[in-house]
Amino acid sequence: MFVSMAILLSLQAVVHIKPAKAKLPCTITSDKRSADCKGLRLDHVPITNLPASLEELDLSFNTIQVISKQDFFKLSHLRVLNLNYNNITLIVDDAFQGNIFLENLNLFNNSLTEIPFKALEPLKNLKVLEMSNNLYTQASLDASFLKFTELKVLSIGGSLVSILGSHDIYVLKNISLDKFAIKTGSGFKKYEPGYFSYLNTKNLWLDVAFDKKPDILPMILKDLANKTFDVLRFRNLFEFQYYTDKQDIFYGLQYVNTQLLTFYRGKFNEEVMRMALVNVEISSIKGLELLFIDFARSQNRTQGSSVTKLTLEKLVLSDISNPDIMRFDWSFTWLNHVRQFIVWNVNFNSVPCDSWQEMKSVELLDISNNQLRDSYIYNPLCDTTNTLNKLETFNVSRNRLTSLSDLASLTKDFVKLTTIDMSHNQLQYMGNHVCYWRQTITKVIAHHNILTSDSFKCLPTSVSFLDLSYSSLDQLDMDYFNKASNLTELLLSGNKIKFIPSGWRNPYLRTLALDGNSFGLVSMTSFKDMPSLRVLTAGNNPYHCICDLYTFIQETTNKGMVSITDWPDNYKCYHPEHLLNTMVSQYFPGHLTCNITLIIIISVSITAVVVFGLMLLCYIFHVPWYIKATYQIIRAKYRAHKEGSGQDVDYTFHAFISYSHVDADWVRNQLLPCLENSKPPYRLCIHERDFTPGKWIIDNIIENIEGSRKVIFVLSRNFVNSEWCNYELYFAQQRAIGKTFSDVILILKEPIDPTSLPSKYCKLKKMLNTKTYLEWPQQPTEQSFFWVQLRSVLGKPNITRQRTASRHSRLSSMRSVSMIELPQDQSSADTKGTDEDGHQINNQPSNRCQQTLRELA
Repeated sequence: MFVSMAILLSLQAVVHIKPAKAKLPCTITSDKRSADCKGLRLDHVPITNLPASLEELDLSFNTIQVISKQDFFKLSHLRVLNLNYNNITLIVDDAFQGNIFLENLNLFNNSLTEIPFKALEPLKNLKVLEMSNNLYTQASLDASFLKFTELKVLSIGGSLVSILGSHDIYVLKNISLDKFAIKTGSGFKKYEPGYFSYLNTKNLWLDVAFDKKPDILPMILKDLANKTFDVLRFRNLFEFQYYTDKQDIFYGLQYVNTQLLTFYRGKFNEEVMRMALVNVEISSIKGLELLFIDFARSQNRTQGSSVTKLTLEKLVLSDISNPDIMRFDWSFTWLNHVRQFIVWNVNFNSVPCDSWQEMKSVELLDISNNQLRDSYIYNPLCDTTNTLNKLETFNVSRNRLTSLSDLASLTKDFVKLTTIDMSHNQLQYMGNHVCYWRQTITKVIAHHNILTSDSFKCLPTSVSFLDLSYSSLDQLDMDYFNKASNLTELLLSGNKIKFIPSGWRNPYLRTLALDGNSFGLVSMTSFKDMPSLRVLTAGNNPYHCICDLYTFIQETTNKGMVSITDWPDNYKCYHPEHLLNTMVSQYFPGHLTCNITLIIIISVSITAVVVFGLMLLCYIFHVPWYIKATYQIIRAKYRAHKEGSGQDVDYTFHAFISYSHVDADWVRNQLLPCLENSKPPYRLCIHERDFTPGKWIIDNIIENIEGSRKVIFVLSRNFVNSEWCNYELYFAQQRAIGKTFSDVILILKEPIDPTSLPSKYCKLKKMLNTKTYLEWPQQPTEQSFFWVQLRSVLGKPNITRQRTASRHSRLSSMRSVSMIELPQDQSSADTKGTDEDGHQINNQPSNRCQQTLRELA
């Protein structure tokens, strides 16, 4: 039963593994020079899936146990091989036989029980060899390392190493290293003097715990005496317990020449820190770092041992568990001669007044990523006069500050301050205090705050660099930018700015970041008053894809004066809706749409053509004549109204007769006698007899047309050519507006073709084509019927009411004066006479007319 179960499980395992083998597990670059097989849970090297051209191979964080000859043999070009964080227990002697060009080999954190000297022998080009954190108990190097003349970085040791022998690294005496790291376990119990005597390295990292043997530290420092390092780093100096003895274990530090001394992790108390500082004080050490230290107060603190002459270029206190480290010496005299003081993530929340007094030499003060509040860092009772007189850079980022005005008050006495970083706070300006900033400040970093447009009133105006990104700004204060005339770099990314203000002037601004805001309109005028602008970042805004944006992008990208750093990937259309999410680089509105010059030229051209066309139409259709005539009507109406003659009256005449002066004989000899001598007679108006002397001719025409029930037009070729006849016809048309022209009688004295009439007689053409007219017959036998038709059209000669008596008497007198008298001595047949103008008058037609009318009656 047990065997069957085992076989079944084996089959399941095989079925599960097969797909993994069929699939390429590693990520290989296109040039087949690099492969990433990190963290794929590989239990062997997938050599069959790796190209022979590989130069870099990462197999870290897998479960490989054995490295065989075939694993890397075909990778003859391999230069970098990462095997860290596996479970390697064995590397065969000829595993790297074909990898003679290998330069970087990482075997960190595996399960090797001994250093694989045989396997490493062919690797004469090694520059980096990481072998620490393995399971071997001795860290002694053999003679094969004499050949590694190119070696620069070497790490050895592990948690099982408990002894460091005096000749363990003797073979390195002729090799100049950049970094050497040695690791021992917490059970480290023996150190033979001379171990570091042969070592020549720039950086020495000691992961050595002295919990059980703290007296070994002075021995090591003695071996390091008179050696020069860039960095001397102690990791887990005391890993599990605090040092409480009285012996000064740091005594030898004064003889070590290092630029930077670092204590990384481990347990520190006040006494250990005091011992370290006292010895650093009298050494040539330039920098001191305490990183991730577990700090505790000492129960038995040594009295009278204040550190007063600690001269350091840099002092860093970072990620320390207990903020009491800031108060291990309440006098703060240990800060007297520190140039760069950095306190990161220590979570202290107050700055005593005495500390400001003691930081007289500090040029860079970085207290970022703590728990500082306004009242903790700024105390109006503290006298900061003549303090921090050398401070140039002040970093208070990532705290809990809220008041810009308090921060301005704090820094008012920092006479050399040039840079302030107040980012990642909750700063804002409440408007209740006047802000005074040093005019020496040229760089302000204030991103990730809660600012409004009023906040500009509490910002220094002397800046050349200003970062207000991600600060909830929705508009800009142009008054501030007019004052901040030295600004060369402005970062406003990630705000809520809705528009770019007009008239934004910054003569020296070279770099501007506006990406991630809320404005959508950009045009050529947006940055026209920034002549020095060279770098612009403005992506991720809801752009309105219109001509202004298109023109701006085209001009900017083509001229190359301004570099748009995030173009084109971060520029998309938001409006109009049909272009939503369209890349701005793909927006092409058309040349005609956005070329203003071309649009103006076309518009002017079209306007000119239209105007010319209208002028031509006006000329063809005599529009000026109609305008002139309409003007005359208006003038006449105005004069009539002014003279009080605009009252409503009945008709004075039965008909107004319009005729050409050439046709006057026919009117006087034929038309007038026939109608005026009928029983009862018709009252007719002709201009030469019935117009009122002294009045404007136009007024006479309009008044008499309106005072006549009918208007008779005697049409002939002469009528068409008469200017006054044209006026009379037009006035009659205006009188007939809204009517059907029933009061207009057309008499064709001679045949006229309507199509031959000028264009200004368009309505006359229409009447001739649609209205029945009377035609004067040339045959005398037909003329009698003409008079019957005319009298029928005129209607009965009855007018219900006359005009005023004066008007009637005037017309009667005029009519009596103008009456034509026929001579009595001439015969009735073809008898002729002359009127007052000497024209001959034929009386025979009149007699015929009268006879015809009598017969009809």
